[in-house]
Amino acid sequence: MNLSEQNQHADDHGDIVYPSAIPFVLAHLACFGALWSGVSATSLWLAFGLYWLRMFAVTGGYHRYFSHRTYKTSRVGQFVLAFLAQSTAQKSVIWWASKHRHHHRFADTEHDVHSPVLTSFFYSHVGWIFSNGHDRCDTSTVTDLTRFPELRFLHRFELLPAVLLAIACFAIDGWSGLFVGFFWSTVAVHHATFCINSLAHVHGDKDYVTGDESRNNWWLAIITMGEGWHNNHHAYQYSVRQGFRWWQWDPTYYLILGLSKLRLVWDLKAPPQAVVERSQALPPRVIERSAERLAASVPVERIVQSLRDAYANAPGLPELHLPTLTLPEFREALTALQARASEQLHAMQAQAQDAIAQWHMPTLPSREELAEKAAAMFVKTPSLDAIAARAHDLLIETIHARLTGTANTAKA
Repeated sequence: MNLSEQNQHADDHGDIVYPSAIPFVLAHLACFGALWSGVSATSLWLAFGLYWLRMFAVTGGYHRYFSHRTYKTSRVGQFVLAFLAQSTAQKSVIWWASKHRHHHRFADTEHDVHSPVLTSFFYSHVGWIFSNGHDRCDTSTVTDLTRFPELRFLHRFELLPAVLLAIACFAIDGWSGLFVGFFWSTVAVHHATFCINSLAHVHGDKDYVTGDESRNNWWLAIITMGEGWHNNHHAYQYSVRQGFRWWQWDPTYYLILGLSKLRLVWDLKAPPQAVVERSQALPPRVIERSAERLAASVPVERIVQSLRDAYANAPGLPELHLPTLTLPEFREALTALQARASEQLHAMQAQAQDAIAQWHMPTLPSREELAEKAAAMFVKTPSLDAIAARAHDLLIETIHARLTGTANTAKA
């Protein structure tokens, strides 16, 4: 059975969620073992060292290498990164990269696995771990990783590195080494990582238009070795450096840069200067999502109601009168008239949409007014006019759909 088949099998049993969450729960409970074992100086130093070593494995391994391929290394170096990353018990690098690439594709939409904007702090922080889709992994998005048998091995035995490290901690300092050195540092790395999901899309500054709610947060950058510059990262996800400015603390990048001097890694990708300076036009996907956000700030329903009141009995516009048929009657009419009725309906809708665009509607913002609103809502970008123009089109389309009833018909 290959990986895709395994994942399909997991999808067929998506209601079984607790087994995958058991190690996560047990790791938290094990932290209380320190009440019995005591806390030694050795175990504290062990926890401190393992926190920062494995935080780098998360940021420089899971994230910047396996998820975004922001630099290259040897096959041995790749395995070492994968082993260290999985010693945090955050599942396999194949799973992690698949989930993270999905997050970037659908950030802060209904398809995002951990958006605090659409759910809550708790769900985006840890709740999603208990969801039905937590174990699912779309391996079609990580074929650059699944071609390596050693990574497939770690994917199959995802907890092996963590178990081996736990045994090593016990060998170094007994039960205190296990409970404090291993479990305390593991849980701390977990929650520092999860803070990027739950907090870096809510708290902080937006220096770039990204079409989502990613933020730059300096104190998150401190505890996560540079991952707090999350808005920078969403502006250009293929950069090995997330602190775009000299003063933006990014020790993960400094360590990767040091490894490049030792020739252990190479081909470090830098953000284009045009991206850093915000002089580059935004990609269509970002323009579309930003326009949707801008359009959503306009009270469409109030505009629609004012148009209903103003044009419901307009004698010169009989084609634009709102449909009086109920939805079932409308369905029967469409079925009976078949192709001829369909052609007439499409022609009427096209005519209506063209007419709506020309009407004088003081309550509907003009493109210029939307551009001013966009300038206040977003940071400076060459694409502000494009965002405003697209938002205006979206408003026209939405109003037309409400007036003609096509929105309800499409949903039915």
